[in-house]
Amino acid sequence: MLTIKLPQLFRVHQMPRVFWEDGIISGYRHPKSSALDCLLSSFQMTNETVNIWTHFLPTWYFLWRFLLLSHTLDFWGHSYNWPLLVYMMLICLYPFTSSFAHTFSSMSAHARHICYFLDYGALSLYSLGSAFIYSAYIMPDRWINSALHRYFVPIAAFNTFICTGLSCYSRFLEVDQPQLSKVLRTVAFVHPFMFDNIPLFFRLIFCFGEDCNWNEAVRLHFTHLSFAFLTGFLFASHLPERLAPGRFDYFGHSHQLFHICAVLGTHFQLEAVLCDRAAREAWLAAHSDGDSLAVTLGVVATALIGNLILICFFTATLLWSPRANSILQNHSPGDARFKEY
Repeated sequence: MLTIKLPQLFRVHQMPRVFWEDGIISGYRHPKSSALDCLLSSFQMTNETVNIWTHFLPTWYFLWRFLLLSHTLDFWGHSYNWPLLVYMMLICLYPFTSSFAHTFSSMSAHARHICYFLDYGALSLYSLGSAFIYSAYIMPDRWINSALHRYFVPIAAFNTFICTGLSCYSRFLEVDQPQLSKVLRTVAFVHPFMFDNIPLFFRLIFCFGEDCNWNEAVRLHFTHLSFAFLTGFLFASHLPERLAPGRFDYFGHSHQLFHICAVLGTHFQLEAVLCDRAAREAWLAAHSDGDSLAVTLGVVATALIGNLILICFFTATLLWSPRANSILQNHSPGDARFKEY
């Protein structure tokens, strides 16, 4: 009879400092797990299991939505749909990359940081996808073909480099300067979010009159923003586990809630964009100068290649720079036990 032995779990005092999570006391996987152990751990209850599944399952949901849209919309032949094509690809990428990172982050200290470098890069590219659809479908009428409209997506592409660079660099400060690390990482993701939403904030808060497009998408935009702000709050606050360490190790800690709110926010963002896309198509097609497919794919390719170069740079620094020693330290009360693993 075939039996599978699930990997042993550990408590925080048995783990190297680099693996510690605020307010999480138990349920840690071995810090030098094999790839198979990491995969098996997704089917046992650890403090990462819900993190894995709350982004793995939504990946398939967004892929399903992508396939449905591909049957009703002409993504390649109609330039009006190209921004939506980019966005759909990137909202499938970011939850999958996050799920991958949480699955394999316990293979080693090196692997943990590299997995999250990739995760940050995918989130940065998602912000670019948001910029594409906001430029194409959300921009207020009075801003169409303005300087901001023309340079909105290129600036957003540049913002992905800032986001990936800052967030990856923040990991080098995680052990020695954890507060600064958290601030830098928060700023890294708040910055592109605030820029991408400039047209939406103006439209919802400051725009009045016939050219403000107060249609049925507005309610969905407000719902998306509510989840987005809640996502940011959970990421920065580490609530509720900070108030009751050990009580939310397996269910209900902030990173799980952060994942759920992020996915729900993306869902409502997609619904709002589809609503605006359909309602404004005739007017936008007549008044907006859309980019060619070559320009659209060129911006995406530039951002993708640039972010991969940044990730490779930080990975090389992690592997070979003496300055990386502090975030790779493996000293803990359980080290002797781990050496026998």
